[in-house]
Amino acid sequence: MDDLTVRQASRAYNEKNDALAFFSLGTNFLVYFGSLYLAIQAANLGLWWLYAPLVVVVAVSSGRLYVLEHDFGHLSFFSKKRWNVLAGHAVSPFTLAEFYTMQYNHDEHHRQIGNLEHREAGEIFTMTVREWNEAGFWKRLYYRLYRNPFVLIPLGAFYTYFLVWRFPKNTMKVAPKSVLIHNIVLFAWWGLVYLLAGWTGVLTIWLSVFIAGCLGVFLVYLQHNFEDTYWDRRPDLSFDQAALQGASCLSFGTWFDEAVANITKHDIHHLNASIPCYKLRQAHRELEDIFPLRRISFREALHAFTLKLWDEETDQLVPFPKERQMAVAATPAE
Repeated sequence: MDDLTVRQASRAYNEKNDALAFFSLGTNFLVYFGSLYLAIQAANLGLWWLYAPLVVVVAVSSGRLYVLEHDFGHLSFFSKKRWNVLAGHAVSPFTLAEFYTMQYNHDEHHRQIGNLEHREAGEIFTMTVREWNEAGFWKRLYYRLYRNPFVLIPLGAFYTYFLVWRFPKNTMKVAPKSVLIHNIVLFAWWGLVYLLAGWTGVLTIWLSVFIAGCLGVFLVYLQHNFEDTYWDRRPDLSFDQAALQGASCLSFGTWFDEAVANITKHDIHHLNASIPCYKLRQAHRELEDIFPLRRISFREALHAFTLKLWDEETDQLVPFPKERQMAVAATPAE
């Protein structure tokens, strides 16, 4: 595949559609506030069978707002930079992510994608097989717990959304005042909800944030952690290969794509972050008619959670050594 040709072809989708952008953001807010109001009313009436799905809707809509904020950070959603920045600040109390630090840290992630020498820029840390073999008991135990999905997803969601994002990485370097103001506005928003709906309202928001966080960690893991992903070291590192091979396209259906603002098309997004999220699905569908872009099914996605270490000899993400040996032993001989 000529990666440069894919990059050139992707530029046809860079043009912004402000009418569609405002509609997408506006309907997202409508769903968020509408489902939040209905969920609180359902809780007050004891209609828990209705409350549960409504909280999920609140969670998904707030998670979608974070994907839009991510687009604002790339200045790829609206045609004007100022609109993207203002929208980024406007949604941040509902996503819990301060805009400037989110933008800086995520841009760093894009700059270092696939770079084994700068794995700290990634959202999920990956250890190499060599590092695992050299690690002691406690380091291995920590890493086993860290990469366990039943720990990574729920604890990762709580830790990231409620704790880390209150004082994000690079805060002092990027925007300490903005982070302080963001936290004040966030707690003021929660305070307003308490005044209007009591603890029912506040706990509903916190529960929805936790669910959104779990969905977010689930997606973030799958965006770069799968069997034939890409890692390398300079000078051999190829940015275009890291984007197309090291980022995934999750094939979970149109409704799921819409619910997460097409962040599932992560390979094309990393190749060309100027494509607005509302054009990513179209871009991927039309580009894969020309180029052999790969999709990952839900079954493959679940398998990806068994992969823990990067093997620099085989250029693959593999299970822990013992699990890997058992898998090989269980494979029937030809």
